[in-house]
Amino acid sequence: MEGLWRAATGQDPSPEDYTGIEFWSNPERATWLTKQGEYIKTWRRRWFVLKQGKLFWFKDGNVTRTSTPRGVIPVGTCLTVKGAEDVVHKPCAFELSTNTHDTMYFIADSEKEKEEWINSIGRSIVQHSRSLADSEVVDYDSHRG
Repeated sequence: MEGLWRAATGQDPSPEDYTGIEFWSNPERATWLTKQGEYIKTWRRRWFVLKQGKLFWFKDGNVTRTSTPRGVIPVGTCLTVKGAEDVVHKPCAFELSTNTHDTMYFIADSEKEKEEWINSIGRSIVQHSRSLADSEVVDYDSHRG
């Protein structure tokens, strides 16, 4: 049961979840965050990397080509990212909610870090939703005779 839960929440990702993404090189954002576990609600410090519409996390901050992510969240599945101090009762907390009704909680090292993560993830959500919308556009003029 735990294995199914971990798979459904982006933990223990398969290589298909990140093939072609050089998460070790020039990420859009990369810092330590403390993340609340989905299955067991403990707080763990992880290295997070935002790159090409995916949010990765690692146990170790020394991410290389051979590193294996502990989890991956496709930003396209995210609906909102916002402050969550009032929810988890901890400073510098924020939450990320997905279209599968999962909400993940994080704690940044400072208020500035929290705001930068919220802004970076928010921009990525907008960019990803825009690219999805563009790919779904049908050009009706091209279908006319």
